[in-house]
Amino acid sequence: MSISAMYPGTFDPITLGHEDLVRRASTLFDRVVVAIADNPGSKAPLFSTEERVALATGALADIENVDVTGYKGLTVDFACDNQLRVIIRGLRAVSDFEYEFQLANMNRHLTDEVETAFLTPTEKYTFISSSLVREVAELGGDVSEFVSPKVRQALLERVGRPGNQV
Repeated sequence: MSISAMYPGTFDPITLGHEDLVRRASTLFDRVVVAIADNPGSKAPLFSTEERVALATGALADIENVDVTGYKGLTVDFACDNQLRVIIRGLRAVSDFEYEFQLANMNRHLTDEVETAFLTPTEKYTFISSSLVREVAELGGDVSEFVSPKVRQALLERVGRPGNQV
């Protein structure tokens, strides 16, 4: 039985923590789609959807069974429309659980065709989030331990620190 999964999120930007989860998910599922939300709700993304797709595509290019795409609308609708039976969600800390649990239950209420699987990050990535990485970059800190070199460069250019100033 072939099982395809999606890992949805805003990925603004994709971090090494995200990459770690995708790499591990790619060993569990036949196909993993990293689905980058075009409708982040209250979030104001630093990068456009197209830029986030390009950064994630570059960061994950070496994994054969992973695709990256943008999407609009409900995550479960995207999953059903693309025959993706599992939604992968990352849990970094206990504080993530309540929101993720509510989201999984809402998705289950909307459709019984898609399950949610929770993965925890490798310990060294438990504190990394895109919003923290953006803030560190904006304040001039070094983000090289949190993102791939291409993502780091894009961040530095976006926040006005081109080259290797940080």
